[in-house]
Amino acid sequence: MSATSDPTAVRPFTFEFSDAELDDLRDRIVATRWPEEETVKDQSQGTQLATLQALAQYWASEYDWRKVEARLKALPHFVTEIDGLDIHFIHVRSKHEDALPLIVTHGWPGSVIEQLKIIEPLTDPTAHGGAASDAFHVVVPSMPGYGFSGKPSTPGWAPDRMAAAWGNLMKRLGYTKYAAQGGDWGAIVTDLMGVQEPEGLVGIHTNMAGAVPPAIEAAVAAGNPLPSDVSLSSEEREAVEQLNFVYKHVAYALMMGSRPQSLSGLVDSPVGLAAFMLDHDRDSLELISRSFAGQPEGLTRDDVLDNITLFWLTRSAISAARLYWENTEAGIPFFGAKGVQLPVAVSVFPDELYTPPRSWAEKAYPNLIHYNRLPKGGHFAAWEQPGSFVDEVRTGLEPLRR
Repeated sequence: MSATSDPTAVRPFTFEFSDAELDDLRDRIVATRWPEEETVKDQSQGTQLATLQALAQYWASEYDWRKVEARLKALPHFVTEIDGLDIHFIHVRSKHEDALPLIVTHGWPGSVIEQLKIIEPLTDPTAHGGAASDAFHVVVPSMPGYGFSGKPSTPGWAPDRMAAAWGNLMKRLGYTKYAAQGGDWGAIVTDLMGVQEPEGLVGIHTNMAGAVPPAIEAAVAAGNPLPSDVSLSSEEREAVEQLNFVYKHVAYALMMGSRPQSLSGLVDSPVGLAAFMLDHDRDSLELISRSFAGQPEGLTRDDVLDNITLFWLTRSAISAARLYWENTEAGIPFFGAKGVQLPVAVSVFPDELYTPPRSWAEKAYPNLIHYNRLPKGGHFAAWEQPGSFVDEVRTGLEPLRR
């Protein structure tokens, strides 16, 4: 088999979306059948009608997909088959010789668009307030079922399989020493890479630490009282309260984790897709709602619609949702400690789903090389606060360069 016909070869990847596809999207937005307004004055019933109508008006009349498409096309894209599935990834090598390779994984409801703001500062630090010694070669894959990656046609693509695939990807790219980074599902995949310890992986950075003690994770997830022998500091108690709130308000995760195929309407209605994707967590929804109300902060209207439009154009709402079903079947804890022994750097953004105390991070990651609590930022850290995020990655992973 020649190199060009070998599906496991690393091949250049291109994409194109027609004007007809974008016209169809606008037509569907304009034809939206709207529900009545919510019966409360807050977001306790989900994404508010006013937010969605402002989003739809901007999406149909002013938003320009071609702008982010140009940004994406300016980067080198590739695809390679791993474990029977095409994996898409962006791969940007730094001009600095001693750059540390880094694989960065997004989450849901995200995509490689989450990482667009951090690629250049990480690969070209001297142009962005850093030194040559801060440089990284950056690999940003699309998770299976997301964006431009293949959509699994059979079960089995849980986060542990993704972690193994990422190890294979970095080996295929010729990297013999590298680090991994992730948030949301990417944090879980990255933790599991730390557990699996593929050849060449020297450490990880996470902005959603899997640090919750197993007994606490099990109790909170089940809605049960904590074990009687558990004693908590004030920081730990706050984290438990945050986890309780999360597990009581994850209707989207419960639906995707049990009946993802029943969400097929998300592939048919762009505004339905937007309503569902916006309602990830309280703080992010409030942030995005403010943006569409004319108060941009961290995420602009274009940022939000770039990501939703990519989901729409790639028809990946259901294939992405199945990751929750896969993880339910696999039984991998969202926030629980997983047994990582490699060096770990932890960055804690205040509006994350939960803020892990240092005490938990030290137990979950016995080789903790960095722990820092940031003053601002939330769940989509690389997207919302790219400057702080890049600083954290540089600082947190610096010990791995020695």
